[in-house]
Amino acid sequence: MNPTNIKLMKVEQPRKDCPLLCVNLTDDTMHERMQKCIQQMKRNNIQQLIVYGDVEHGSNFEYLVGYIPRFEEALLIIKDTGKTSLVLGNENLNKASKARIDNQSVHVPLFSLPHQPNRKDMTLEELLCDAGIERLKTTGIVGWKLFTSPIENNSMMFDVPHYIVQTIYKIVEDRKMVINKTDLFIGENGIRITNNANEVAHYEYGAALASDCMLEAMNHLDVGMQEDELASYLENKGQRRSVVTIAASGERYVQGNIYPTNKQIQLADPISMTVGYRGGLSSRSGYAIMSKTDLASDKQNYLEELVIPYFNAYATWLNKIKIGMRGKELYQIIEQVLPKEKFNWTLCPGHLTAEEEWLTSPIYEDSNEIIQSGMIFQVDIIPTLEGYAGTGAESTIVIADELLRNDIMNQYPEMYKRMQERVFYMQHELGLELSHDVLPMCSTVGYLRPYLLNRNQAMGFEKE
Repeated sequence: MNPTNIKLMKVEQPRKDCPLLCVNLTDDTMHERMQKCIQQMKRNNIQQLIVYGDVEHGSNFEYLVGYIPRFEEALLIIKDTGKTSLVLGNENLNKASKARIDNQSVHVPLFSLPHQPNRKDMTLEELLCDAGIERLKTTGIVGWKLFTSPIENNSMMFDVPHYIVQTIYKIVEDRKMVINKTDLFIGENGIRITNNANEVAHYEYGAALASDCMLEAMNHLDVGMQEDELASYLENKGQRRSVVTIAASGERYVQGNIYPTNKQIQLADPISMTVGYRGGLSSRSGYAIMSKTDLASDKQNYLEELVIPYFNAYATWLNKIKIGMRGKELYQIIEQVLPKEKFNWTLCPGHLTAEEEWLTSPIYEDSNEIIQSGMIFQVDIIPTLEGYAGTGAESTIVIADELLRNDIMNQYPEMYKRMQERVFYMQHELGLELSHDVLPMCSTVGYLRPYLLNRNQAMGFEKE
């Protein structure tokens, strides 16, 4: 791919292709997940694992249980023998029977909302003992955040409520036996960082839905429209969002506000739009204009200064990522084509996604983590250049080797067909050259419309 061939050119839009129904996770997949967890516990000499969840931080809990604890806090306790217990509050206790795993349930009203009925017969310590937490056992606590500080003792930091951690300390007795083991789930080679064909199909629904919503919003965006009206196109089918929906025009965060308002979109406003569901997020940034002549004279080189370098980096990312490469290799490639010193990107150039928008990332400076088949990525590079609006076309892809491709093709032929059609569009309409390991999870991967009012043009590689 020659960056000098990148142009704003006439292209056909991608088509909306979200499947009609979400694919459920199978019993085999849920069993596989639990077996992977127990194997990791044994490899790490963890005798009992305590997985925390609440509505905002429930993905590791949900990964094994099948749902998040609405309204309340909850614990999943796993013994290295495979025995499991669910510790649930008032409004989730009746969900124990709905869990995707066999379990003993223990009722802990302290996990419930304020001024709900409480138990008077047993303390939290007694209830957690009843749930199976034992003294002097090597105990892992799983929250939601993987601490990666180079100067802290990450294994002794916890993102679980203090009263729960203190009670666990009290039961186990030896604090040194209680460690943070979130890395079993989302650390290097964690059980959640790769996906089988069933999981890819499950997550494709959210990635494709977010993509379809983004295309719908881009095609309805117009001068005079209110932000909240634009936002209504970004949310669909009642699915739980993984991030705050963004539909912002002009200056952002006025008086600390992060939500869409009744502000009207003006010609030449910077525009930012984002929506995310379980499995993937779509985000676009640009200007509310038809052509560069709608911009002030000092911004008319927006394409040359920011958009083209970004699109080149985006295309390079899709072309160079491959199974077996180390994260630092891809990081350095992006640094070469889009120097951080000039373009001011500060986060990882690409990260994993799942139930939550940002799971973790193997792509960071000096990363020796290996890109693996089954990783679902957000192509997320965020450049900024003073004096210009942002640019971005964040979307979702999965990395797949021949075995996973064959599993997808055989088990989910309609999804495989969608993925192949997406590849064809990216190659033949946008001129992108994709790594053989990349399968698009939605139809708008690579589709970047910097002049958002112009629905006929997008960035692409002009044929030589």
